[in-house]
Amino acid sequence: MGNSCRRSSKDKIHQGNNNNTKPEDNNSKSSDRSTEIIIPQELPKEAHKDPALVIPLKEPIMRRNMDNQAYYVLGHKTPNIRDLYTLSRKLGQGQFGTTYLCTELATGVDYACKSISKRKLISKEDVEDVRREIQIMHHLAGHGNIVTIKGAYEDSLYVHIVMELCAGGELFDRIIQRGHYSERKAAELTKIIVGVVEACHSLGVMHRDLKPENFLLVNKDDDFSLKAIDFGLSIFFKPGQIFTDVVGSPYYVAPEVLLKRYGPEADVWTAGVILYILLSGVPPFWAETQQGIFDAVLKGYIDFDSDPWPVISDSAKDLIRRMLCSKPAERLTAHEVLRHPWICENGVAPDRALDPAVLSRLKQFSAMNKLKKMALKVIAESLSEEEIAGLREMFQAMDTDNSGAITFDELKAGLRKYGSTLKDTEIHDLMEAADVDNSGTIDYSEFIAATIHLNKLEREEHLVAAFQYFDKDGSGYITIDELQQACVEHSMTDVFLEDIIKEVDQNNDGKIDYGEFVEMMQKGNAGVGRRTMRNSLNISMRDA
Repeated sequence: MGNSCRRSSKDKIHQGNNNNTKPEDNNSKSSDRSTEIIIPQELPKEAHKDPALVIPLKEPIMRRNMDNQAYYVLGHKTPNIRDLYTLSRKLGQGQFGTTYLCTELATGVDYACKSISKRKLISKEDVEDVRREIQIMHHLAGHGNIVTIKGAYEDSLYVHIVMELCAGGELFDRIIQRGHYSERKAAELTKIIVGVVEACHSLGVMHRDLKPENFLLVNKDDDFSLKAIDFGLSIFFKPGQIFTDVVGSPYYVAPEVLLKRYGPEADVWTAGVILYILLSGVPPFWAETQQGIFDAVLKGYIDFDSDPWPVISDSAKDLIRRMLCSKPAERLTAHEVLRHPWICENGVAPDRALDPAVLSRLKQFSAMNKLKKMALKVIAESLSEEEIAGLREMFQAMDTDNSGAITFDELKAGLRKYGSTLKDTEIHDLMEAADVDNSGTIDYSEFIAATIHLNKLEREEHLVAAFQYFDKDGSGYITIDELQQACVEHSMTDVFLEDIIKEVDQNNDGKIDYGEFVEMMQKGNAGVGRRTMRNSLNISMRDA
């Protein structure tokens, strides 16, 4: 079942000099952050998961003042989770915490809540792991095949991560039940899995532990209601950055990871291993011991002779060869995988939204009224650190002189470094769209406002806070005088305030009430425009 707890580190490996990335499972699988190397027993050839032989690498780091639970793992105080949710039956148990079914008091909607014991976070690196996982989940929010984080809460004993409930079971179990998939179904599943990889890479995140166990089904009757759930080993990356710590799971690990010199291309290798398993029911690199598996991975021989491969199409085998290419530089990118003929011929060509008309959308963003732009900036400034950490990483990568603002040249160089082919005129439009105060640069809050995901506008507290910012006297209305004051605070000139009021004021009383404000924020070109800069970054970063 999707909400049963698996022994999360049973087939993970972790070693190296960067101890800030350790095994963890997400959603229905509770966290297990050990500094251990795992020797798995026989693989799913026998269609089961055996306990692992565990060999500790080193003694745990001694806690310093960890028995005093007054510290904040999240770095800030949060609401009490029990004021917002009712926690009920246990869904799973892990070394570091427990996953519960939880119900939101205000709506009655069920979620999964992973409660991580702070007492067991014995080192600074353990704490950073928890923070980074939450940051990455917020950063990836909004993708249809990535589990949605609802919020993170902390009390004196636990960190609670509330997220979407996936009750349909694991993709791993579905593979075992079926043996293997038809080419068409395998292509559809591959599109979903590689789509997650592309989304991660486009936003500067490397997953590092893709495998069928880490995809849950929302609906047990729908093989394609997949959600990626485990970001415990995921990490932010910049184009060209090299990683050396050995993390992942033995059957899925890329050769360059074992050689301690890798980048995001390793995720494509892992997806290729999953595709091989989907079509055959067995992994391409298999042995009785962990070292034997690693030797097979480094050798790179792919068996296309055994059943069922003689009846599998040449196109499918071509895609697998190009995903399991031992040289990372020659391996397909996630975007190229989605464009491969085998994916397209099986009726699952990627959505054309991957290549939006960037320039036209930027113009729509530029045309957004000033009140929306200011409101988005206010919301951006109120977001928590974990919600915007990923966007901060992207901003810092572009702000090469650390001035706190991105110039035209920095934006141009940053986008080009990420593989963008935007023309100078298009980049100018992007600058104008995001530069709310017309300073000629994009400051940090402007960058966040232009790139935060739409789901932040679904959060009532953000909309209330933004409305209250403009409603200076607390009357329940935004007047033209209050709008004028906000424009002064944001250094915005040449604003036709009457036109803004007229556009938003539906009952023609000359002022904007909360309902009118919310409708303006959530309708039409607000969504198109706000996605524009984020989409531009996605397009330019996806091949990183």
